[in-house]
Amino acid sequence: MSPPHNISEQPDADLISDSVRWRILAVLLTVIFMSLVGVSIVNVALPSIQRDLNASLSDMQWVLSGYALTFGIVLVAAGRAGDIMGRGGIFLFGVGIFTIASVAAGLAPNAMWLNMARFAQGLGSGLLNPQGLGMIQQYFRGDARGRAFGYFGTAVGVSVAIGPVLGGFLIEMGGPELGWRLTFLVNVPFGIIAIILGWLWFPKPLISLTPNSASGSWGSMMHRLRSLDPIGAALLGLAVLAILFPFVESRGSGLIWLLLPLGVALVYLWVRWEQRHARLGGSPMVDLKIFSTRSFTNGAIIITLYFLGMTSIWVLVALYVQEGNGNTALESGLFGVPAALLSAYASDWAGKRVMRYGRKIVIGGLILGIIGLAASIVVVQLHENGHLSVWWLLLSLSLLGLAQGSVISPNQTLTLADVPLDYAGSSGAIMQTGQRIGTSVGIAVITAAVFASLSASSWSTAVTVGFGLIGLVILLALGVAIKDLADRGSSSKPVRTSRFRR
Repeated sequence: MSPPHNISEQPDADLISDSVRWRILAVLLTVIFMSLVGVSIVNVALPSIQRDLNASLSDMQWVLSGYALTFGIVLVAAGRAGDIMGRGGIFLFGVGIFTIASVAAGLAPNAMWLNMARFAQGLGSGLLNPQGLGMIQQYFRGDARGRAFGYFGTAVGVSVAIGPVLGGFLIEMGGPELGWRLTFLVNVPFGIIAIILGWLWFPKPLISLTPNSASGSWGSMMHRLRSLDPIGAALLGLAVLAILFPFVESRGSGLIWLLLPLGVALVYLWVRWEQRHARLGGSPMVDLKIFSTRSFTNGAIIITLYFLGMTSIWVLVALYVQEGNGNTALESGLFGVPAALLSAYASDWAGKRVMRYGRKIVIGGLILGIIGLAASIVVVQLHENGHLSVWWLLLSLSLLGLAQGSVISPNQTLTLADVPLDYAGSSGAIMQTGQRIGTSVGIAVITAAVFASLSASSWSTAVTVGFGLIGLVILLALGVAIKDLADRGSSSKPVRTSRFRR
């Protein structure tokens, strides 16, 4: 297989100063935090949106699902585009789309307008997120990369937990008509600041269509554009759409589930196309040889399973404390604050030590998650019997915060350690696509099981069923993590950051 075009204009980690790389990271994490808060903050705003816009239940489902769909569909193609043309420019382009879409969502006069804005937000987020991972790979090495991914994990963990708190606060402050609009408009100043600082701080050129922007020919530009592999991008995008759609529109006709086998068939066609494209000398959007690197394959499976289970936690907690216990939206959001703070601490701690302890940290985090789920079940059951306050969940959920910080950022570092820089963006995007699919499938299946249980039992029993299902999924992730530790041969063996041979 011919090697992909290198982004020769972009300086490598050894060619930029520490102050520059950490300023770049500050911009990346601010934006990634903003985009992920955009996922979780909407949950508490849905009742206000429905009342103010007189929206249907289907409209409300698409407020959540539309963002997830466009985000997941463009991830891998956007990651590959960044690998080839320059990550900084596509990152800022995605920030621009996300910021404009946030304005449109905040000013939406009706549900259709809001859902179109959410589609655009997902597109912008899908463009920028894989560039963030790729730029961390590009500008950091060794222990510094572990610390950078630690901060990345902190941003992810805090954004998921703090979103409902921020949403509840803005709704309380702005009232039912203005409050939900503020949950979108709050993104705008962050987006503008990030665009300005990124323009000033990111290495130049931000975008390059030719290997040498000063003397590149039209032919070399077209060759680079062909390296984006548009057919592969279309096949994979359609495959992700076919797999995700039945889960985000699960209340529709039963025929919609026929899209699942179609999605599997499209994945098969995509794999065959990528193999053929590489065999004929082309540069595929994803080098399938990365899946022969066991650390990458195992890590991708671990994080997909983790998101399949754990992202449902905050949905179930919000439902339980509001619908089952009568708490307000703001009180519901407060349940995630200790977990968010501990997740931030654990991510920083783990990021500094992942090069030394490797997969052991991830295994410890998954065990903590299982213990936290078991403790939450105990609290829920004792609360139903009147023996404990529901606020004891703050303690049990704190263990889940520690678990999150110990799993996400170390797993990111270990999974991408042996992936070549030329595929850093697209490989990171594959992991994120797994996360999106895991999140959508997990929320759909686990909440369906909870509501099915609720029809014949109490909220406490139904949520216990949901927590139990999540625990089973995390046990599977733990098994894969233990297998990866065995594959590496020695837990004390230092993590390498190298390029696999092509």
